[in-house]
Amino acid sequence: MRFKSIAFEAAHYPDAQKALALLAHQYGNAPIESADVIISLGGDGFMLRSLHAAMDRKVPVYGMNRGSVGFLMNTYDQDNLLERLESAEAAILHPLHMEAHDIDGNIHKALAINEVALLRETRMAAKLSITIDGVLRMEEMICDGVLVATPAGSTAYNASAHGPIIPIGSELLALTGISSYRPKHWRGALLPHNTEVIVKVRNCRERLVSVTADYTEVRNVEKVIIREDKENIATLLFDPEHNLNERIIKEQFLTY
Repeated sequence: MRFKSIAFEAAHYPDAQKALALLAHQYGNAPIESADVIISLGGDGFMLRSLHAAMDRKVPVYGMNRGSVGFLMNTYDQDNLLERLESAEAAILHPLHMEAHDIDGNIHKALAINEVALLRETRMAAKLSITIDGVLRMEEMICDGVLVATPAGSTAYNASAHGPIIPIGSELLALTGISSYRPKHWRGALLPHNTEVIVKVRNCRERLVSVTADYTEVRNVEKVIIREDKENIATLLFDPEHNLNERIIKEQFLTY
């Protein structure tokens, strides 16, 4: 067997908790700290939490959908789990590192597997400048916000903001404006994965802006530095017929 010690964790939803009880009874439930693999039961939000928790130990995570969207999850089935783990394919993801400077001079750091997103906090539009690898590329963007997405996160908020969907392994990041007023027709940018993006908030004490890195939020930011974290990896396991690249390609041809 490829994995000898399995740990299960579940969201608080009734379906996820029921699945946790059934699977733990059938396969046992090892402590998270000593497991070879973690089975995450919930939706994509819970999967992100599982991946963040597993990164320090470099333990792979296999998700089964007991939530809503489930883009990062496999189909739920309590049978044949060991066989599915044996044949699962791995997707290796590097998170983004966010360094946010708030208007009081505090520095906040966090990792994001999906995206780092800046959003206006008030009725007033945000005014942002964007610097790429030390070069000022956009002096002022008037908008609701802007985000930087990884390939894994490109199908989430990024896609809702009409950003490009990026295949896994393409070594690209998506820089996508959110409801940009000026420049009105800016289509965003595809950037090399090792690019450093600095977003500064103009009139930051009047036009308040927050930033999120997955589920970490910082309010009233003045400047945000975003780059790929080369030291940390997150490993997702997928059934061969539903691997992440296939899902990303399929997502681009949906018509509903």
